[in-house]
Amino acid sequence: MRDVIIVGGGPAGLNAALILGRCRRDVLLCDAGQPRNAVTPRSWGVFTRDGTPPLELRARAEADLDRYPTVERRAVEVTQARGCDEGFCVTLADGSHETTRKLVLATGLHQALPSVEGFDLYWGHGVHSCPYCDGYENRDRPLVVYAHGEAAKGMALELTVWSDDVTLCTDAQPTVLSNHDRARLAHHGVRIVETPIRRLDGDGRQPQRLTFADGTSLPCHAVFLMTMPCEPSDLITQLGCDLTRKGVVPTGEYETTNVPGLFVAGDASRRVQFAVVAAAEGAMAAFAVNTELLREDVA
Repeated sequence: MRDVIIVGGGPAGLNAALILGRCRRDVLLCDAGQPRNAVTPRSWGVFTRDGTPPLELRARAEADLDRYPTVERRAVEVTQARGCDEGFCVTLADGSHETTRKLVLATGLHQALPSVEGFDLYWGHGVHSCPYCDGYENRDRPLVVYAHGEAAKGMALELTVWSDDVTLCTDAQPTVLSNHDRARLAHHGVRIVETPIRRLDGDGRQPQRLTFADGTSLPCHAVFLMTMPCEPSDLITQLGCDLTRKGVVPTGEYETTNVPGLFVAGDASRRVQFAVVAAAEGAMAAFAVNTELLREDVA
């Protein structure tokens, strides 16, 4: 039986494996090789690695793990997981089975995109979900906030940090904006367009304009999406984790879950979705895993 199996080889999973390797724990890290940020040219806001391509960050992290003999990496998907005696049983896509005392899910999320023509084409190259990650690179350009509902006003105002040319587009979705809200947005130079969106046009590399159902268009260098409901890994639901309305796991202080011995770190957990935050969550989960194992071993 392993000390811990980590599912997912993104920043959270890799950093958890690093810390647990340094604790001399028997670690199996499984990764299917389908990172959510595969379409992202660079990872910004990462300490000492600002602007590094995500795959390069991953390669560096994997090389770091090679110096720890108790850490094994496998390029394989984990297809099933369940609780069993003294821990968890997992099934891998190659048909093999593993048991482990502790389980860390760093599976990330599947990003749902609005069904607007062009959003999928420019995803990661002009259509973004995080202004802290990509706002600076699109500064002082015409920016569109695609948002509706209660979050729309706040996200539109947030984008004014990076540009004074911001338009809030609700795509005709229900959005309650009081007269005070509209006045506040106008005061900060934010326009509001509530017409249905037809498509996002560009040159194939970068968006250039947003076209509406009434035939009008709007200059657009980048679109920032309101946080959309995301689909968690099937493993999370198989194991009976609690979920929030946004589809993430409401983890505790050290990435604990409502399932004893199960930890969730990275984008699938409750915090903001930053690579550097995901890595920190992986470290916190690793600390908690090692602490639990130690208590069990010396009891």
